[in-house]
Amino acid sequence: MNVADFDYDLPARYIAQTPAYPRDSAKLLRLDRDTGAVTHHVFSDIVDLLAADDVLVLNKTRVIPARLRALKSKTGGKVEILLLKQLTERRWEALVGGRNVREGMRLIIPGSDIHCAVVEQMAMSQRVVEFSKPIRERLREYGEMPLPPYIQTALPDSERYQTVYSEIEGSAAAPTAGLHFTPALLGRLQRRGVRLAACVLHIGLDTFQPVTVEQVSDHKIHSEYALIDQRNVGIINDSKQRGGRIVAVGTTSARALETAAILSASGHPCRPDAHDKTVRDAPLAAIDTDTSLFIYPGYRWRAVDAMITNFHLPRSTLLMMLSAFVGRERLLDTYETAKRMNYRFYSFGDAMFIA
Repeated sequence: MNVADFDYDLPARYIAQTPAYPRDSAKLLRLDRDTGAVTHHVFSDIVDLLAADDVLVLNKTRVIPARLRALKSKTGGKVEILLLKQLTERRWEALVGGRNVREGMRLIIPGSDIHCAVVEQMAMSQRVVEFSKPIRERLREYGEMPLPPYIQTALPDSERYQTVYSEIEGSAAAPTAGLHFTPALLGRLQRRGVRLAACVLHIGLDTFQPVTVEQVSDHKIHSEYALIDQRNVGIINDSKQRGGRIVAVGTTSARALETAAILSASGHPCRPDAHDKTVRDAPLAAIDTDTSLFIYPGYRWRAVDAMITNFHLPRSTLLMMLSAFVGRERLLDTYETAKRMNYRFYSFGDAMFIA
C-alpha cells in the first residue's frame, strides 16, 4: 500500500487557525461505519449520539511548553528545539530546527543560565540534547506552547491547546479530539448514563514527523508512553459487559486501547504476529508501557467500537489509522463532503464521530 494512496487536496482556507468558542460549538460530522451515511451536527449533539453504558475513553495527557528558542554558542545562529521525550534528568530527545546543528554543538537558551549540548545526531532533524541543568521545571519560564506549524495565528490563552480534563504532563502536542469537550458537556453525558474512563498517551515525534517512505509498511512509528490503570480498565470492561460501546476520544486513546487489547492477550504491545492471538472484545488488562503500535488498513480492531476524531493531515499516520477503522475510500469521500460543507480541518478544526 502506497503512502500516496492517503493523499488529498486541502486548500489553506480549510485549515482552522483558532479554536471554536465555546469549545462544544464546533461542527460534528457523524459517519456510519457500516453504510457510509453522513449526518451533520454541532459537537454538543454528541450527548444525543451516545447511549447509556457507552464509555468515553479520554486521554488525560497534558501538553508541556516544549518549544525552546536557542542560539549557537559560537555564531549566534538561531535554533529552535522541540522537546519530545525526556530520557534522563537532563537529557531529551528533540527535533532541532536550524542550519548544520551537529553533534558536539553547544546551544544557549537566551535570558537564562541554561545551555545544552547536542550529544547524538539521529535521523533527519532528530537530536538528543543534554542540558546543563534540569529543564523540565523551568519550561513554563523559557518554553512556548508547541502549536503545529500550520497554525499561524497567535493563541492568546495557551489553555485553549489543552483539554479541560488534562492532568499528566508529557505531550508535545494536544490530543485534539478532546479539545471540543467542556465540563458542562461532560456532566450532561454522565447524567445520560455515559461513563467516563481515562487513559494516558503522551504524544511525541510522529505528530510532527512526515511519512517519507513510499510504502506504508516501511514506515517506522516511534514509541509513545501509554497507561490505562486498573480502575479505568474496570470501568471499560464493565461498560462492555453491559452492552455499551468503547468510544475512543481521539486516535491517541484508540492507540492506547488497542495496545491494551493486544497486550492483554499476547503479552506484547505491538509485535505484528501477536495481533492474531487477540480475541475481539476480550476483557482489557491494565497497561503501563511504551507502544509503537502502527495501525493502518489491514489491521484487525480488538477494542474500539466508535471514535471521536478531528480531520487529519494528508499522508499522515493518523489518516491511515482512520482508514483502517472505516475504509480508505469511504474516509476520503467523507473528507470531500466535509470540504463541501465548509468543515474546518486539523488541530483547531471540527470533529467527526465514527460509529
